[in-house]
Amino acid sequence: MTTVLIADDQPLQRFGFRMLLESQDDITVLGEASNGSEAIRMTAELHPDVALMDIRMPGHDGIEATRRIVSAGDRTRVLILTTFDLDEYAHAGLRAGASGFLVKDAQPEELLSGIRSVATGDAVVAPSLTRRLLDAYAHHLPTGGHTTDSSPDDPRLSALTEREREILTVIGKGWTNTEIATRLHLAESTVKTHVGHILAKTGSRDRVQAVILAYDTKLVEPS
Repeated sequence: MTTVLIADDQPLQRFGFRMLLESQDDITVLGEASNGSEAIRMTAELHPDVALMDIRMPGHDGIEATRRIVSAGDRTRVLILTTFDLDEYAHAGLRAGASGFLVKDAQPEELLSGIRSVATGDAVVAPSLTRRLLDAYAHHLPTGGHTTDSSPDDPRLSALTEREREILTVIGKGWTNTEIATRLHLAESTVKTHVGHILAKTGSRDRVQAVILAYDTKLVEPS
């Protein structure tokens, strides 16, 4: 059973999300928050699998709420909701530790699939879309405290083998596991193992965070 907290300042939006989620046998809504502060508090109390987080809310916005939830080390994963699919704030949300984002007018099946994917540790943004969005808004992204002269010698990459570094680079370029397997002549199961090692060694929560790391360390440059 996947448990969800809905964080949105619009009552009708929350109602609509709740109706959709509660129509599913495998999803339970634990509560609703109308602002970021409530989302932080309720996440700490209820420990949902997924926090469905709107970006623009009064008080602490969804980005700050995401940052605090993730930094607290709670098991909750955050799925950002945004009005526009190229909303630069969604990128700040990913930087803050969100496991992906969806537009608010996504089809119901897409939203449900996204919640289930995030709950199991996957990211909901396709790698190719992630790269396109990061490329489009790279100049808007905060540095996150990293220096601007990061390089492939960045200490965050020091634990990676040469093959893992190669795979992290192509993950950042938007390659799927199938594409990596085909182009690098590897079994797809081997690629999945490498990806798992990369996430563990770099402390990346999911594939989206690995893409951001590839950009941060300049393994991949915005086009």
